[in-house]
Amino acid sequence: MSEKKSNGGDFRYAVGESKVPWHAVGEFYDGRDAVEMVKFLLPDNGDPSYAQNVKNMEDAVRTLAESSGRATKLTLGKMVSEAEEVSKGYFNSKYACFLDNWTGGMEIAYKLAGIGPGDEIIMPAVTFIATMAYPLSMGAKIVFADIDPETINIDPADVERKITPKTKMIVPVHLGGYPVDMDPIMALAEKYDLIVMEDAAHGMGGAYKGRKLGAIGHFGGFSLHEVKNINSLGEGGVLLSNEDWAGPQFPGARFLGLDFTRKIKDWLYDISPLTDRFGKPQVALNHSATEIQALGLLLQMKRLDEIIAIRRKAAEYMNSVLSQESGILVEKADTPDTYGTHHLYLLRIDPEIVGGDIQQLSKKLAEKGLTNITHFGPMYRFKIMKDLGYDEEAIAATCPNTEKMFYYSYTHLPLYPLTQEQLEYQAKAVVEAVREMKAGK
Repeated sequence: MSEKKSNGGDFRYAVGESKVPWHAVGEFYDGRDAVEMVKFLLPDNGDPSYAQNVKNMEDAVRTLAESSGRATKLTLGKMVSEAEEVSKGYFNSKYACFLDNWTGGMEIAYKLAGIGPGDEIIMPAVTFIATMAYPLSMGAKIVFADIDPETINIDPADVERKITPKTKMIVPVHLGGYPVDMDPIMALAEKYDLIVMEDAAHGMGGAYKGRKLGAIGHFGGFSLHEVKNINSLGEGGVLLSNEDWAGPQFPGARFLGLDFTRKIKDWLYDISPLTDRFGKPQVALNHSATEIQALGLLLQMKRLDEIIAIRRKAAEYMNSVLSQESGILVEKADTPDTYGTHHLYLLRIDPEIVGGDIQQLSKKLAEKGLTNITHFGPMYRFKIMKDLGYDEEAIAATCPNTEKMFYYSYTHLPLYPLTQEQLEYQAKAVVEAVREMKAGK
């Protein structure tokens, strides 16, 4: 096989044109690899024609490979840059950083915000562990705010009750993709000089009062994990900011502080620290994203609005059916001020009217073949919190809505692109289960 054309060297090595190029990629992917990747993304579903179609594809790829070059940049290249530019435009954000996952994005935001040992961060009692992983790891204190029973989002009134002189940050979470009431959150941030980071892991493409979720706080961002409305081939994240003291540091924050504007003696670059909002140095870690991840994001982002519209229509159908049955409290609908992503369908019940709690209903739904998962367990109930010295019961006493809603009143249903038959069955099964509980069955 003849030597394939190179696109140049890795960004760390200014090799230019060379008799012996030093490629960024140590071992190229070839046509055989491409075939296996296609088969992975488009697996056999039992169709009798699949084997022949695979053979046709293999022949076509083999022919293509004979006349093609090789991908000589697999990480932090043009695709990553394009994903960031598209994100800045879509979210109307001054800065965007595409990285390995949203947990890494939050870590960067916490560092740039200057969160240190003993600082207090207020977040909802209902979220995913990733929201608090970094501050817990470095000795900050998590303060749990109670939730709004109608949306399961953070309650701004309880946030203010829990602000102390040690509070440095508020982290609202757009749970299930329904927007947090951000105006009072931002007003509190201004009043008490706090940083706001929107955990919009579920909220990509949603909006609040005309502004995209994730672009309202000082920081915000999204998870592109495989279960989200769109993904970047299984993992990925986007970090946003409009803050000039933070955004220009994103490239170094993502990749170990490599600084190509400076060089140490006889070497190619320097390593510079991040500088937090208080002027203190912070160490950057590695959250590099791959080119193929970025391509995955770009492809799916083209249909993000269409995906949300389909989910919204499904949620409206669920509301129209379930609202007819007393005791079922349907998901809060979109309004002119709020546009949710409908990542999850929030199903709530009134236990007194239904004659039982959500635990009983969940079991009945499972028996009828409906997957339902309450997102998420109260954070203060986990073993890690007890082992770090948090008083589980004392915190629970300050979060009565969390206790009531999680154990008695709500669960979540899927809103994937279900067929109409599946959607109708799901709604019917919920109504049947509730009627059975009313009848004492």
